Amino acid sequence: MLKSKTFVKKTRSGGIMKIVREHYLRDDIWCGSEVCTECKQEETVLQKDTYIESNLCSFPHYLLPDTNIVLSQIDILEDPLIKNVIILQTVLQEVRHRSAPIYKRLKDILHDKEKHFYTFTNEHHRETYIEREQGESANDRNDRAIRISTKWLKVVLLTNDRGNKEKAEEFGLLTYRCKKQHTSVTSVPQDETAVLNEITSSKVLFPEHLPLSRIQSGIKSGTFQQGTFRASRDNYLEATVFVHGEGDDSTEVLIQGLQNLNRAVHQDLVAVEILPLNQWVAPSSVVLQDEGPKEDDVTEEEEEAELKSGPSGAASRKPTGRVVGIIKRNWRPFCGMLFLSQIKEATRHLFTPADRRIPRIRIETRQAATLAGQRIMVAVDGWPKHSRYPNGHFVRSLGSAGDKETETEVLLLEHDVPHQDFSQAVLSFLPKMPWNITEEDMAVREDLRNLTVCSVDPPGCTDIDDALHCRDLPNGNQEVGVHIADVSHFIRPGNAMDLEAANRGTTVYLTGRRIDMVPELLSSNLCSLRSSVERLAFSCIWEINDKAEIVKTRFTKSVINSKASLTYAEAQMRIDDANMNDDTTKSLRGLNRLAKILKKRRIEKGALTLSSPEVRFHIDSETHDPIDLQTKELKETNSMVEEFMLLANISVAQKIYDEFSECALLRKHPAPPPSNYDILNKAAKSKDMVIHTDSAKALADSLDAAQVDGFPYFNTLLRILATRCMMQAVYFCSGMDSDFHHYGLASPIYTHFTSPIRRYSDIIVHRLLAVAIGADSTYPDLMDKHKQSALCNNLNYRHKMAQYAQRASVAYHTQLFFKSRGILNEEGFILFVRKNAIIVLIPKFGLEGTVFFENKDKPSPKLIFNEEVPSLTVEGHSFNMFDKVKVTISLDASNVQHQKIRMSLVEPVNVNGMPVTCRMSSFQVNVNGMPVTCRMG
Repeated sequence: MLKSKTFVKKTRSGGIMKIVREHYLRDDIWCGSEVCTECKQEETVLQKDTYIESNLCSFPHYLLPDTNIVLSQIDILEDPLIKNVIILQTVLQEVRHRSAPIYKRLKDILHDKEKHFYTFTNEHHRETYIEREQGESANDRNDRAIRISTKWLKVVLLTNDRGNKEKAEEFGLLTYRCKKQHTSVTSVPQDETAVLNEITSSKVLFPEHLPLSRIQSGIKSGTFQQGTFRASRDNYLEATVFVHGEGDDSTEVLIQGLQNLNRAVHQDLVAVEILPLNQWVAPSSVVLQDEGPKEDDVTEEEEEAELKSGPSGAASRKPTGRVVGIIKRNWRPFCGMLFLSQIKEATRHLFTPADRRIPRIRIETRQAATLAGQRIMVAVDGWPKHSRYPNGHFVRSLGSAGDKETETEVLLLEHDVPHQDFSQAVLSFLPKMPWNITEEDMAVREDLRNLTVCSVDPPGCTDIDDALHCRDLPNGNQEVGVHIADVSHFIRPGNAMDLEAANRGTTVYLTGRRIDMVPELLSSNLCSLRSSVERLAFSCIWEINDKAEIVKTRFTKSVINSKASLTYAEAQMRIDDANMNDDTTKSLRGLNRLAKILKKRRIEKGALTLSSPEVRFHIDSETHDPIDLQTKELKETNSMVEEFMLLANISVAQKIYDEFSECALLRKHPAPPPSNYDILNKAAKSKDMVIHTDSAKALADSLDAAQVDGFPYFNTLLRILATRCMMQAVYFCSGMDSDFHHYGLASPIYTHFTSPIRRYSDIIVHRLLAVAIGADSTYPDLMDKHKQSALCNNLNYRHKMAQYAQRASVAYHTQLFFKSRGILNEEGFILFVRKNAIIVLIPKFGLEGTVFFENKDKPSPKLIFNEEVPSLTVEGHSFNMFDKVKVTISLDASNVQHQKIRMSLVEPVNVNGMPVTCRMSSFQVNVNGMPVTCRMG
């Protein structure tokens, strides 16, 4: 039987094309059942003796699920107990269009002969094919097709759609909801019933998510707030939701407890309901990590008993809420390892993500033995309200856990760092070699090759963005120039190289590896301002008097020839060596003298001088393993370069804003909300000091005055804490924001101009500045504030993830370092005090670790936590912030997934360095949880 459908469509060229689609119907398509005597089948799939019976059906039967059952209950269909199921062609096609992961899982079930799942091609059977009626939606037509096929096949229809169920029953069909049918199974062995109940537990563990329509109306009325869900690294039962707003309207809502977290995953966009004021709580002081698989029937009270931290003062309570719905999931494939089930021959296992902010994921795989010890990727499919963990599926294997290349790949994937090789399309826009500066280039640039220009960078730097010069002028003033690599000359707007650089956003510096934003020919060669070669530059040149006041500023495209590529140490030695008086050294001394004046003036205006421990690894040239670990030592030359980079960035920011007030790409640093300073104020109070945080100037003055006799490192510790209180600096478009102020620098306006080899923001700023001085032409996207704002969002995201990736790389190499060093004893300082732990900073290694005062294998000591001071009393000895302690440091590799630095308390030490007697010898105190958190840069 032939059906045909004719329609016309308009082609691109404007012509009309007639299309005829033929649809063949047959009556010899098998039903697939052994019971059937009418179909002349050579091979059957559905068994005659179906053994799944229930008190709803007193006879053997086949099941036919509709599309929504397959999409939402695929776990049930995958269970070995569920057999003899008919999947309609209509359902298969709908699933394929709506969810590729579930379609793949369904196909795997159909190919499993032991499951006896049969695909019935109802769309080509004469008795079951139907045409769409006038005014009928595609979904309604498909539901009707499912009912027609169910009637013809004489099977049990499974649907959770109320409308479909009512119509099916009116049609005389035997119809059940999935949950009711499967909780009535009676002929399953007891141990298998337990497995089935674990999958399809009728107990609701989480509240139902509200539909999007309810959420939208609630947000509009102010009943709900929407924001980004941020899970805690330290406590898996706690999270915050950053509620988006403008300026001071933005706020953070605290979420505590499994039910209030309500299946939200880190970075999801969620809707929250603010609880009444009398239900607001303080953030928990407990360090709590999900140590292993939980049964789905664990009560919320048992799960969250440790979360409770006792009554808190009203001042420490935060706005508290609960998640009522998910607006947008931010799921991605997650890296981690498989936690194998203890049940023999089980196919369901728990996957443990590398990122502890992500919950464990339940997956089904028959490759568990092969995947054990491997780093793998898993994608989340859904999170039913009756399941303790979300469900997902295996994506791919990354390699053996512990292998350096595998761990680096995990690190890059987890932080979403684009690290693939540059495509041929990108490389095709590189200049042809050999490359030289042409007469045409010289005609439109200022020739500065005669100036004594030099660069000062860290050791081993090959992507040299900036160089400087300083010379005396006849009028007694000095000329200072900052010369920046002219990357925008090589990367033109809109081409493949430009789009790739915009996507990558920044170069990522890992320990021993660099992920370039632009191809190496540019980053380490043609754009790099190496010594003794001519290079294209974009120069910012000032005339400055003896008081370091700017008399005149100009910007120009230029050609330079650097006379020296120095490290910070080499430049410092030149400045300090009285016997050296060459032009480069004189230039450096002039720069250093002016930089000191600029820094002093900047600090007087309220610029902050904060602190963050940074480390440098010495890497073995053959094995590429770390052989030494030291904190970075900063010299005057570090500050010298920094001052002139800041000055150039401020000068350029003002220029591009004056010319393009609506589309200048700027950078701001918001002032922290007062609550951010709570920990800093408590720390100062513990030493009988007061820190004023009314303004950056007040904070800077307070930090300068904070000194403790006999404890020189105290001020550094306080500045480290102050750094943790700060907000993240962000890029923004001037036409989309009114607050330009940079809090940390105490500058009314700021941008990034000085590092275009490694930051795409600087390329955009170069283009704006070039248009402003008439050195280049504009293009539409450059003047579109909405596109600039969208670009800023990506740059902020890439910059943040690059920072996290760099810290994770340092943490991993720190583990490798201690793996080769064995056990070390070192002195450290208590940086934070928690209810059940202290966090210790080891200044020698710039290393932080958590020391727990709870041991699962031994009786816990008596702990008394004082949140106001804060302090923790253990067995009669009090641990306070900034106390000196001695710890044993070693690598705990017992958990391959989360190797960690283990710290054991040797002895408390008081501020003056004398040991303090306490009863601590009866138990060990261990690091537990995340790999050590390193705060870099």
